Amino acid sequence: MTVIGVLGGAGTVGRVAVDRLAGYGLGELRIGGRDMDRVTAVCRATPGVAVPVRVDLHDPRRLRDFCAGCQVVVNCAGPSYQVLDTVARVAVASGADYVDAAGDLAAIDALESAAPPELGERAAVFSAGLMPGLSGLLPRVLATRPLARLDGYVGGAAHISELSAVDALLTRGPRFGTALAAWQNGRIALGALAPLHDVTLPGFRGRVHAWPFLSAEFARLATELNVGEARNYTVYVTDAIPRALATAWADDGPIEHHVPAVVAAAEADIAATGPYYTLLFQAVPALGESTAPRRLLLRTPDSYALSGVVAAIATSEVLGGRVKPGARSAAECLDAAGVFARLSGDPLVTHAEIR
Repeated sequence: MTVIGVLGGAGTVGRVAVDRLAGYGLGELRIGGRDMDRVTAVCRATPGVAVPVRVDLHDPRRLRDFCAGCQVVVNCAGPSYQVLDTVARVAVASGADYVDAAGDLAAIDALESAAPPELGERAAVFSAGLMPGLSGLLPRVLATRPLARLDGYVGGAAHISELSAVDALLTRGPRFGTALAAWQNGRIALGALAPLHDVTLPGFRGRVHAWPFLSAEFARLATELNVGEARNYTVYVTDAIPRALATAWADDGPIEHHVPAVVAAAEADIAATGPYYTLLFQAVPALGESTAPRRLLLRTPDSYALSGVVAAIATSEVLGGRVKPGARSAAECLDAAGVFARLSGDPLVTHAEIR
């Protein structure tokens, strides 16, 4: 019997991952968390075999016991800046493959810096969520032929928990990306772009604010695709979150002091438009490639829940033997067209188009 362990299975991302994995019928589910009442409730609501297990990411023994016997361990617990490669290292050493709904290049680097020998035989997939994740994967659907330019717009209005707010406040510096930069002619062009205020964009409600941020993920994508120019924007429905982040980053004090302001800013966005998240990618084909598709759009009412769907899809790909051993991001190892097709039929996706 295949055993799939899901850490954080009672959280917003984890509950959806559990639901989809149960629907895929891939095997027995081992649901882990600190709050046994919540974990047990998830197991009771899950069709098939689902076993609740008490586990704490900061308790090495319990974490090892949880991973033992699993074919794959799916991490939906956070915050990612604390998790890094902790769970991946234990899972791989236990002989399991690994999928992380979050994680980024820092987590991959940490795992590879002193890689367990088992990593040569096991897959460790990070950033199997929405952003990073789909934000670096879905543009590849437009890149079946050479591109002269690729633009990405990702954002909307979503609830932000306190832990997610801390993650957002820590997502700065060259390891994550470069503000106001574009990718031009094989390099990062600093200060090449300015924020777009009060603009209308396909798939977004009303007028929005698009802030240029060339993420490390998007820069790697541009390099791999050999795109002449790439522009990446984070989209906000009001200026509340950018103002809260700017205030926090200008302060030398502890970032935790600014968490309530970021959470409140997200709630203000929800009040303005209702919850939704859009991924919009627009491509300009290279000369002579005019028949290639030029736009991909995907919209969901819940960005966190959709990350759970992505993590479940990544898990099915790993179990199906379609992901090679080693540590890499989901954007670099999943089939973009296949994932888009599966998402298009998921109830958490309210609109999906390629044209």
